[in-house]
Amino acid sequence: MIIKQADLFHGLSHNFIKDLMTIATRVSFSEGEVVFRSGEPAEHFYILIQGCVKIRLGQNGRDVYTGEKLGEIFGWSSLIGRKDFTASAVCSAPTSLLRVDRRQFQNILEKDLFSSLMFFQQLAKVLGNRLIQLYGRDTQETREASKPEREAAV
Repeated sequence: MIIKQADLFHGLSHNFIKDLMTIATRVSFSEGEVVFRSGEPAEHFYILIQGCVKIRLGQNGRDVYTGEKLGEIFGWSSLIGRKDFTASAVCSAPTSLLRVDRRQFQNILEKDLFSSLMFFQQLAKVLGNRLIQLYGRDTQETREASKPEREAAV
């Protein structure tokens, strides 16, 4: 099972993973194709199998995250009760994903509360790490942008 290799699904029950794989649909995208757009209904989330997906704020905003690792999750707005996606996902290489319907996944969560708890703990860890990366990058960009100002003042 592909997703058993992903950190997000580490420690979840075999039945939970099996049920997830039953409802997941494999989808493929070409380089430049949009997986979902900010503002669209968040009815699915996606798990990376192969390729590269850039997460972009707004319709034509800046890239805030690049996912290239097997098992990375995208479209998590659907998992936290948001009706619409808050970012866009664009493939920067030929990409294969598993698409998971939010409502069907909710049924699986309700059947296995222990694995559900573990899943959301892992999700919180993954999203926290992404935020730390983003903050670090923004801090570095801010320092670099202010460097010419500091040099001019000297």
